[in-house]
Amino acid sequence: MKLYLIRHGQTDWNVAGKIQGSTDIPLNETGKRQAACLAKGMEKRPVSRVFTSTLSRAYETARAIGDSQNVPVYGLFELQEVNYGYWEGLTMEEIEQRYPKELQQWYLSPVEVAPPGGETQTQVYERCKAAINHILEQGDGDVAVVSHGATVVFLLEYMLDGTGRDEEDDIIVGNASISTVEYDRDLKRFVLTELNDQEHLSKL
Repeated sequence: MKLYLIRHGQTDWNVAGKIQGSTDIPLNETGKRQAACLAKGMEKRPVSRVFTSTLSRAYETARAIGDSQNVPVYGLFELQEVNYGYWEGLTMEEIEQRYPKELQQWYLSPVEVAPPGGETQTQVYERCKAAINHILEQGDGDVAVVSHGATVVFLLEYMLDGTGRDEEDDIIVGNASISTVEYDRDLKRFVLTELNDQEHLSKL
């Protein structure tokens, strides 16, 4: 079974460098073109269904795949982006200016410390774990999982559990990228076979 982990297409806040988090920002025109190219790129990766964050930028990206392959799309709240609370809508420079103390505390212990009004990394990890387990319970067949930059990283962290990649490397996934994980049900083992593929965007 293959799980294709996909980040949504571009938004205006991506371009502006603003933290989006749980704020529902739609795709911009470039993001919509990326979603169309993504759907084309997924044609060689047929799936039985698509699971997606319920935020519109992810859902619209997921719909492009679902419509292209004529498969159902299911929204999962657990796949939403990290909730950054009061930091959403701000750039990192603005956060450093307005919340220097809170930002320093978060940098020191993000597992236990949440952004003001947001959630901790532990909370995000637990809902990502719940999302993957729910997806696996739905049966066999390759699936697309459309989510967000930080959430994709947490999904990979849960599935790989420190294996299948160089732990010294930070995982960064671009807009409309595809990362592939193969799951062996007998061994209950995940293996990362492709990370941050954006070849399908070359014709933008």
